[in-house]
Amino acid sequence: MLQNKVILGSEEWCSFPELNIPTIKARVDSGAKTSALHAINIAPFIKNESNWVKFDINPIQNNIKTVIHCEAPLVDKRIVKSSSGFREQRYVIQSKVQLGDDSWPIEMTLTNRDSMGFRMLLGREAMSGRVLVDPEQKYLLGQPTQDSLMELYKNAEKASSGLRIGLLASNPELYSNKRIMEAGEMRGHEMHFLNIKECYMKLDASKPEIHYRGGKILNQFDAIIPRIRPSITFYGCALTRQFEALKVFCLNSSTAITQSRDKLYSLQLLLNHGVEIPTTGFANSPLDTDDLIKMVGGSPLIVKLLEGTQGKGVVLAETKKAAESVINAFKSLNANILVQEFIKEANGKDIRCFVIDGKVVAAIQREAMPGEFRANIHLGGTASVIKVTAEEKRIAIKAAKAMDLKVAGVDIIRSSKGPLLLEVNSSPGLEGIEGATNKDIAGEMIKAIEKNFKIK
Repeated sequence: MLQNKVILGSEEWCSFPELNIPTIKARVDSGAKTSALHAINIAPFIKNESNWVKFDINPIQNNIKTVIHCEAPLVDKRIVKSSSGFREQRYVIQSKVQLGDDSWPIEMTLTNRDSMGFRMLLGREAMSGRVLVDPEQKYLLGQPTQDSLMELYKNAEKASSGLRIGLLASNPELYSNKRIMEAGEMRGHEMHFLNIKECYMKLDASKPEIHYRGGKILNQFDAIIPRIRPSITFYGCALTRQFEALKVFCLNSSTAITQSRDKLYSLQLLLNHGVEIPTTGFANSPLDTDDLIKMVGGSPLIVKLLEGTQGKGVVLAETKKAAESVINAFKSLNANILVQEFIKEANGKDIRCFVIDGKVVAAIQREAMPGEFRANIHLGGTASVIKVTAEEKRIAIKAAKAMDLKVAGVDIIRSSKGPLLLEVNSSPGLEGIEGATNKDIAGEMIKAIEKNFKIK
């Protein structure tokens, strides 16, 4: 019946008595199927032989100091696709929602909604048969004043005062970026996602500045985490340099990132520090193709474009004729190329060591899909946990130190000559290594920043 239904505006305040959340602002969205509640520090556990989940919530938007600890029975785990197309596996709970004088149980997924305008999204499944929505209205059930809001939450735990940290990157929906934001928030820091393309600089001897969209001046940051994709290395490093000029601590320096992106220079640096690599030749559109091939031991061999990234511009030439064809093709582009001996005994496998602040915090073995020699995860490779040797750890740490990187993904290959270094990545992805090892790599990155500020 119409008269029995609750009439809501497009935004309303509601509460969850079973979760000890006295009030929270919700976006009422009949276009969304499922309801979602902001949650961080999410962890499943067993209670009375049943599956439960515990989590923390900052119930007030733009306030990370007020924290409520919650727990609820676990209903399900589901893959949810966001409006931007990002797919995420989420825990699902059930709890009673209180809207005005009415309450009923609803299902909600748990996810970090810090980048959203609302801590709560009320979807149509929760409203079906009970609610009518007037999208032109807001707060038909009333709204708390700032004073009453503070009174309601006066007994909530106050998170310790943290650092102001900016994540300088391109895509807020990327797994690695979401995890870093989440890890910083979980450790009580004020996290800000800074889109590289929306930053611009004022070069001035007395008052240098960095501006953000709308003319906002980016100041008073304690630390920056640069996560710069290869295609915007130049501009991303220029911004990082500007933050350094403002005396902001950068987890990886602009110089370290720049030299890590120069394949030739990075290999020369590594060799100068005594790190073994596969025999490599370098040329710019060589005339003497035959000698270049002989230089690295003949075919099969790897041919790489110097500017290639993430496995792109990398070709396996199995015969001398194939090698000549590939090199000559790259010649026509007037390209700088690397040729490198092919380590057949590696059998399409390499080792990714994740180094943070001079320590290998996790390692995985990546294996190429059948018919492929590149073990990159995004090219279909698979990841598994592996115990690395003391020598492999030593090489990984030495390589990161040679490149002056506090955070590095160091790729090593096992050969008949012993472990050889393939590449050092200054913005290594987290999804494959966290998924395989179940380690909080993002949290380790935040700890490295805390260590710099002597925060325990």
